Amino acid sequence: MTTLETAINAAREAGALIREKAATTKQVQFKSSAHDLVTQVDQAAEAMIRKRILENHPEHAILGEEGVAAGVDASKAALEENRSHEHLWIVDPIDGTTNFVHGFPMFCVSIAYAHHQKVTTAVIYDPMRDELFTAEKGRGAFLGNRSIQVSSEKVLEESLVATGFPSGDRGVRRRNVERILKISPRCRNLRAGGSAALHLAYVACGRLSAFWELELNAWDLAAGSLLVEEAGGKVSDTAGSPYDIGVRHILASNGRIHSLLLDELKEAGATGFEEL
Repeated sequence: MTTLETAINAAREAGALIREKAATTKQVQFKSSAHDLVTQVDQAAEAMIRKRILENHPEHAILGEEGVAAGVDASKAALEENRSHEHLWIVDPIDGTTNFVHGFPMFCVSIAYAHHQKVTTAVIYDPMRDELFTAEKGRGAFLGNRSIQVSSEKVLEESLVATGFPSGDRGVRRRNVERILKISPRCRNLRAGGSAALHLAYVACGRLSAFWELELNAWDLAAGSLLVEEAGGKVSDTAGSPYDIGVRHILASNGRIHSLLLDELKEAGATGFEEL
């Protein structure tokens, strides 16, 4: 079975569980804070995905969100421990857990496969809309069976841009809001849906012109980054360096407005590197 077939089967199987449980009361646990949540459904969905992957690719390694301790340092350490694997799956069973807990229907399954640290297969599945986004390196990006492309906006004034809010301390969130206020007047409008993976999928299919967010993890970004690139867009960190699986401060766009947004983020002090 190919990595794409494995990822699709795993995403649909986990998605069916997530859809079934979406309307039920969730048993919620806190991870790093009251804003960083996990449910039994996250854990069960990741277990299903791991089982499916290892059935078909028993020699492969898996980096899944629910197998990593809470906090930025633990996430960075887990990635570094797994970087050396030739075959690495990067999994987020529910990207947008807070939305899932509250019944806000913007969450998804995100599965990526990386060969020698380069993402070559990506699947993002929205179980509530039954939308399946897929990509393979060099073969384009798809929504279902339809090929997708990024949007055509060339100026920020005509661009719909998405961002997100860190789940950590509120001081970081406050600074993020202050910087959003500086950037917002430059764009047609801003959105913050609460799922980085779906934001990236929406950039890939042209629903959004761009997306940026700070302090994300490999499992939030790996699948979506390949979707955007295969749909003709551009992905970098917020300082303009090329994307790799270690990037935490992300900017993805249709490519046409990428340099404009990099300039705006830098001018607003919103690259995330200012705090490092």
